[in-house]
Amino acid sequence: MSEFWLISAPGDKANLIAWERMNTVTSKANLSCNSKFIIPDLKVGTLDALVGLSDDLGKLDSFAESVIKKIAQYIGEVMEDSKDRVQESLLANGVDLVSYLMRFEWDMAKYPIKQPLKNISEALAKQISQIEADMKNRAAAYNNIKGNLQNLEKKTTGNLLTRTLTDIVNKEDFVLNSEYLITLLVVVPKTSYVQWQKTYELLSNMVVPRSTKLIAEDAEGGLFTVTLFRKVMDEFKVKARENKFIVREFYFDEKELKSEKEEMRKLASDKKQQYGPLLRWLKVNFSEAFVAWIHIKALRVFSESVLRYGLPVNFQAMLLQPNKKSTKKLREVLNAVFKHLDEVAAASIMDTSLDIPGLQLSNQDYYPYVYFKIDLSILDCS
Repeated sequence: MSEFWLISAPGDKANLIAWERMNTVTSKANLSCNSKFIIPDLKVGTLDALVGLSDDLGKLDSFAESVIKKIAQYIGEVMEDSKDRVQESLLANGVDLVSYLMRFEWDMAKYPIKQPLKNISEALAKQISQIEADMKNRAAAYNNIKGNLQNLEKKTTGNLLTRTLTDIVNKEDFVLNSEYLITLLVVVPKTSYVQWQKTYELLSNMVVPRSTKLIAEDAEGGLFTVTLFRKVMDEFKVKARENKFIVREFYFDEKELKSEKEEMRKLASDKKQQYGPLLRWLKVNFSEAFVAWIHIKALRVFSESVLRYGLPVNFQAMLLQPNKKSTKKLREVLNAVFKHLDEVAAASIMDTSLDIPGLQLSNQDYYPYVYFKIDLSILDCS
């Protein structure tokens, strides 16, 4: 299961006994896989500052989550590949996300713990914001190339009535630079090939005999050339349409065709050149953002535990990976073990119909113990 519960309870002797009991019961009953979540001794500051910081950290948590989700989804778009290969690219510090989470260690070099919590929070916010801004710029540049290339490629995949003819026609198929003659391209349904051969010379005067040639075919029909005098061109188009032969509005321009081919080659080359560096940047910064996000979770557990359990700082944090089929039972066990920490919250969980003034029963994330959810399924690129 890709959902984790990050919880904490006070670290005094009585609670540590309860903690061990909870760990034993949940493990034996296969309710969850548990591991200690080590948070270093951070600088608390004043409780007033901690209250304000708690709110800021909640917003930062949501922001960081949204950014890593965007990066994960964009990696999927860029790779244009299978879900499994995309998931293999979503690593944190070189390991899979579950391994990183379950073996979490505070990065002392990136986030020195001697500075105030607010400074650490601001550094994390700045880092996440910079990653988001950089990704927007890089994605815009890449998407522009990709979009232009796709538009050109789409022109090569339509039927003969709409698709570009750049890769179909040749100079030899046309009478060029003639004051009197012009070569037209006509789309003829497959069922009408015989009729075309019998009638094209009769659709108007001044059609050059035996001048038609089939130069391309698709599932619906064929593209024929026909050469005639310029002055009867309009009449020929009308008569052709009456017989369900469609004249394509196309005039051979070698420079224009060469330019279109060159543009497609250049866009394909630019896309290929940008692909590798962009994907590397995305992988590196996904890791950076994910690591930052888990540090934000750690800050939230720390600040909430201090606000809930008081000073001096003394609490134990643990990461639980619930068994998907046992989340309700796991919640009941946790409630039974830690209900003494907050009788009112515990009672509200047991009976959600209770109307207790001052308690937000609608907030199902409030429990007798500190609790935060880490949901890795948000990074599912299916």
